Amino acid sequence: MQQPIRVVVADDHPVILFGAEHALLNFPGIQVVGRARQSTELVKSLQTGPCDVLVTDLAMPGGQYGDGLPLIGYLRRNFPNVPIVVLTMLENAALLKRLGELGVIAVVHKSDDLSHIGLAVQHVSRNLEYMSPQVKVALDQLRINSGGKTDEVILSKRELEVVRLFVSGMTIKEISEKLNRSIKTISTQKNTAMRKLGLDRDSELFQYAQSNGLLNLSSHAPDEGGEAQALH
Repeated sequence: MQQPIRVVVADDHPVILFGAEHALLNFPGIQVVGRARQSTELVKSLQTGPCDVLVTDLAMPGGQYGDGLPLIGYLRRNFPNVPIVVLTMLENAALLKRLGELGVIAVVHKSDDLSHIGLAVQHVSRNLEYMSPQVKVALDQLRINSGGKTDEVILSKRELEVVRLFVSGMTIKEISEKLNRSIKTISTQKNTAMRKLGLDRDSELFQYAQSNGLLNLSSHAPDEGGEAQALH
């Protein structure tokens, strides 16, 4: 009898966590062996139990190891033999490119049918790439619009952190107190990020953040040397 593919599923939303696990039950050769709702639980599960494939949300705030690209980078460095299926609502081309550079070969968009999670698990267990339909559309549109070339804007971890807190509704003073940095430093980091993004007004920053997922994607990392964020 063939050994089942042992899967750990991680998502901070209980409904999605339940839905993903339920969808995987429709695949006889897949067995869910662990669940996590934030990065601390996820890393503990990988450290203490078997896992052939990890299915994880990209935006999963909370926990010792952060989320987003910093978490994916940490997982790839510390669990290099565990292939990752990333779940996301984001369609940012530069983000998809960075995931590929980190060694992620399967991405499933949350708007696609949940059955794609099981298909992605089957593919990565055989070291095959899998992109769900909505992700393929985003990648195809990128190739059409840019001829295969991606213009990336790189925000530092600190700049992204400031932007994310600012668009969440915090003032510069509140961000300064929360991050224990001077008001001048916070203001400079915000202005630098806006300049990199080609934005002049706060209203444009809010609009950009909403359309590019910055309202949901955490910039927190497990260490000060975490990944910078690439934006399209």
